[in-house]
Amino acid sequence: QVQLVESGGGLVQPGGSLRLSCAASAPTFSRYAMGWFRQAPGKERDFVARITWNYFTYYADSVKGRFTISRDNDKNTVYLQMNSLKPEDTAVYYCAEDRDSDGEYNYWGQGTQVTVSS
Repeated sequence: QVQLVESGGGLVQPGGSLRLSCAASAPTFSRYAMGWFRQAPGKERDFVARITWNYFTYYADSVKGRFTISRDNDKNTVYLQMNSLKPEDTAVYYCAEDRDSDGEYNYWGQGTQVTVSS
């Protein structure tokens, strides 16, 4: 059973930064695309960013230029560096693994809360 464990969430003021981490248990982590999603209260879960096995990256328009997704295959970990945070970035952030590179995510983490507030 694949496990994805997010960490790094918390409370930050507008304009601040946070770095989320997602540690994967699968030893074949390097083969798979990984994604970050978020869900705000009362809203659907939205795509945030994606990184392929060969390091191509994709971002939602709402975070482009502020967030950066990266991965360290030696540590089986994917990161989301979030800068210039806004109150509308407040959400539970989830990482997910796409094993077939088809845009369908097979495994999900439990989520980590990010709150942007003064």
